[in-house]
Amino acid sequence: MDKSQCINKIQKAIKTACHPKAPADDLFQPTSVIVLFALNKTVELLFIQKADVKGYPWANQMAFPGGHKDKSDLSTEDTALRELSEEMGIIRENVEMIGSLGHFQTINSKDIEAFAGIWNQKDIIKHDPAEISRIFKIPLEYLIKIHRKNEFHLHKPNIMQLTYPFEDVLIWGVTAKILYHLIDCLLQKADL
Repeated sequence: MDKSQCINKIQKAIKTACHPKAPADDLFQPTSVIVLFALNKTVELLFIQKADVKGYPWANQMAFPGGHKDKSDLSTEDTALRELSEEMGIIRENVEMIGSLGHFQTINSKDIEAFAGIWNQKDIIKHDPAEISRIFKIPLEYLIKIHRKNEFHLHKPNIMQLTYPFEDVLIWGVTAKILYHLIDCLLQKADL
């Protein structure tokens, strides 16, 4: 299957899948992230590794670009696109939005709405090393292989089992929950 067929299947799967709903109460701080697809030799996902800042609760963790909703943001999608621009220099005009992947809560009372988009790669990534230590483009095919190898497609793993290793890093926590949901949607709806 070529890249354009694959991305069409991804778009359809995300748009037709059921996604986790927002929590019923307002005890969570609204935040958002963007799961960004890049088309190179293969379809890749863009990840950041947070900087190693003493006292920062997410130091060294793998994540999708994103952050807290500001009062000036019109929506959580607007938040995701603003944060993407601030954190990486990728402007909204260079991202084709696919839609929401739903809501994911953290243990420190954040409600993260994850969005998916396709980046045309017309920007040069510029990140602040005080906030982000590294950028990763990880092949989607590789992440799906890990998902299948660990039999995540057969049973929903607990949070301690739900990890996706890549090179010298580990995707875990809420980022792994978002990735698990994405891959699960793709396997069920897109037959990837």
